[in-house]
Amino acid sequence: MAAKLHRNPPFRAEHLGSLLRPENLLKTREEVDKGTAQQKQLTSTEDDAVKDIVDLQIKLGFHPISDGEYRRHMFWGTFFPGMDGFEEIQNPDVDIFRMYIPDIAAFTEAGHKPGETVICTGRIKHVGSTYVDQWEYLKNLVPKDRVHECKLTLAAPNWYHLRYKEGKAYPKSVYSSDAEYFADIAKAYQTELQILYDHGLRNVQIDDPNLAYFCSEKMLAGWQEDKNNTKSAEELLDDYIKLYNDCISKRPADMHIGVHLCRGNFVGSRHFSEGGYDRIATKLFQHMNVDTYYLEYDTPRAGGFEPLKHLPKHKNVILGVITSKFPEMENLEEMKRRVYSAADYIAEGNHETQKEALQRLGVSPQCGFASHSSGNSVVRDDMIAKLRLVRELADSIWPGEP
Repeated sequence: MAAKLHRNPPFRAEHLGSLLRPENLLKTREEVDKGTAQQKQLTSTEDDAVKDIVDLQIKLGFHPISDGEYRRHMFWGTFFPGMDGFEEIQNPDVDIFRMYIPDIAAFTEAGHKPGETVICTGRIKHVGSTYVDQWEYLKNLVPKDRVHECKLTLAAPNWYHLRYKEGKAYPKSVYSSDAEYFADIAKAYQTELQILYDHGLRNVQIDDPNLAYFCSEKMLAGWQEDKNNTKSAEELLDDYIKLYNDCISKRPADMHIGVHLCRGNFVGSRHFSEGGYDRIATKLFQHMNVDTYYLEYDTPRAGGFEPLKHLPKHKNVILGVITSKFPEMENLEEMKRRVYSAADYIAEGNHETQKEALQRLGVSPQCGFASHSSGNSVVRDDMIAKLRLVRELADSIWPGEP
């Protein structure tokens, strides 16, 4: 269990990894997809764009530098399709999906169907990191004494499980149970984390909207009505927390691992679910062996700060109190009051002072600016203004701290 408080990372001013792509990058990727441009042109464009966005983050005073996820189409990247035993399929049969899972429901209610998905077709085996080259490029853009600060985001280990109906996530001829399937997922994550660690990565953020779905009354009602499910939602949440703990069980002590929860962040700044953390707080904060929780808190759909009473003294929370979805700017003093309010709840739960609780907090936007490569309903100047506000907010509460 992570019994020691991990600091720097995380930092007082954070962002969640994805940043708006420049238009020339989006255009070049589209041309490659159409076959009118070469992959090497895209790589060159990505390289230049990553250099620029790293320079911008440093200029704005951020320490957890990312590559903006500029080499990805979606925030979850290429981890799963890069393994043996998984296959990316186009236009999947909608009958394989649990239609009440919030992102699936949102698409189908709007008259769409999932255009692609990744599904297990055989025994899962890690056969090489699809991230290590991206990481190597990023780390060489910063001073050596700042490499440990740079952040890489990874897909959630449950990402291609929750969405599928009972019996559809993997062939029964390959895995007889979730436990067997999860065991191989965990081995793959252990391997990936060790490879990245050996290449210098010390700061990992796992992005997991699925965990926030367990806060959704609508999703939970759908789960209960689904007679095919052999477990309760509570039991599956327990399984997912165990999966996380197995995935990170062999990580070195100086590798910081956090998990980011949000309720969806799709094209047009769309969210998929609502509901406070109350339902999952005890298990999330006390049973999952991560160092830091990056939590959406920009609107009432994420609920109040009361669940933070359950945060142990050796863990951090980054409060996503500034929205990345829309350009309207938050009021600095109001955001400060919100941070102090969150600290009060943490202090109450741990019988400590507000000042002590503040030592385990930081601030950020509630999610990335471009979880999908097309980005949110903001432009570059809006994003820069939001990031400046995050830095200003952090400096007003923790002056002189990164």
